[in-house]
Amino acid sequence: MMTDPSSTPVVRSRLPATGTTIFSVMSALAAQHGAVNLGQGFPDYPIDPSLVDLVTAAMRAGHNQYPLMAGVPALREAIARKVERLYGRGYDPEHEVTVTTGATQAIFTTIGALTHPGDEVIVFEPAYDSYVPAVRLAGAIPVLLPLGFPGYRIDWDAVRAAVTPRTRLIVVNSPNNPGTSVLGADDLDALAALTRGTDILVLSDEVYEHMTYDGCPHRSLAGHGELAPRSVVVGSFGKTFHATGWKVGYALAPPTLTAEIRRVHQFTVFTVNAPMQHALAAFLREPAHYDDLPGFFARKRDLLRDALAGTPLELLPCAGSYFLLARYGRISDEPAAAFAQRLVREFGVATIPLSAFYQDGTDHRVIRFCFAKRDETLREAARRLQRLGRGPAPAGTG
Repeated sequence: MMTDPSSTPVVRSRLPATGTTIFSVMSALAAQHGAVNLGQGFPDYPIDPSLVDLVTAAMRAGHNQYPLMAGVPALREAIARKVERLYGRGYDPEHEVTVTTGATQAIFTTIGALTHPGDEVIVFEPAYDSYVPAVRLAGAIPVLLPLGFPGYRIDWDAVRAAVTPRTRLIVVNSPNNPGTSVLGADDLDALAALTRGTDILVLSDEVYEHMTYDGCPHRSLAGHGELAPRSVVVGSFGKTFHATGWKVGYALAPPTLTAEIRRVHQFTVFTVNAPMQHALAAFLREPAHYDDLPGFFARKRDLLRDALAGTPLELLPCAGSYFLLARYGRISDEPAAAFAQRLVREFGVATIPLSAFYQDGTDHRVIRFCFAKRDETLREAARRLQRLGRGPAPAGTG
């Protein structure tokens, strides 16, 4: 039966300029060409076996129905203990900690709950790709400010100049994805001074909190006495415990902000899967599970960096996150998206072009590698890239 095209309803997109994410595009291209995938940020090694055992135990114990909307109490309590231990601030598990379906849902829900049509939201670019769509879906206005290149630092004079009476929210991300920079004490003090005496709120995406290197500490807004009362701090167990498919995160905020976040949370996902929450609550009893992460990832960063040293790529400093950035101007003047796709087709390695993290496609000829991979994966990718500047790999050799 043929459908009359004239009878098809007209759909007005809420995100007309948004297509399939670059992560999906590059992962699909990697699968098509059998490439080593250092693009999308997920590990290719297994999670801790004890976590699997804890989930199984939770299911066998009957934790298979809806948990409380705000999250399993034991997990909220464990999160509060962890944050107080690391950053010195005691969050009330009952009124200040909310478990979410990953950090992205926490970010989306926070922006939807705390901004209104016409509000302005300051976002720093390059930016994780969910920020701006969430702002636009809330009817708010993204105000895009570039991080300084190549260090990807915030220009606080530019921020002060961008603040208006309509500024409602500032989104910060440290350790930064994709910029790999880390906010310092001076940055937090500048943010506090800028928001002092205003109604401006802060959304702090800290999903890579346990991935800082070379003696550079993570400075959570949760630990800043002036910023914490106006901030929503977002974390992720998917990133922390190598289980991105679990999609469990959390939002920390003072009671007034938490109440608004939960109003929206209950009508989007309502709650988060129960067995994983119980497993994570038990796993968090041992701080070594996250205390050891900086050393674990620093070794992987250094492995990839050393393995790529013989290529024409110019590797940028990485203070945090599990990404390594590289400029490729010595090899090509192609746009980053075209160069990244050529790397997949001709060299069998998938990366992410940083131009995808700018709304206007700003292109500094930089690509992003994820080093949260098995050592052999990183070595194989580097082996393939040794031919950069000498032409593509011979057919069938990767």
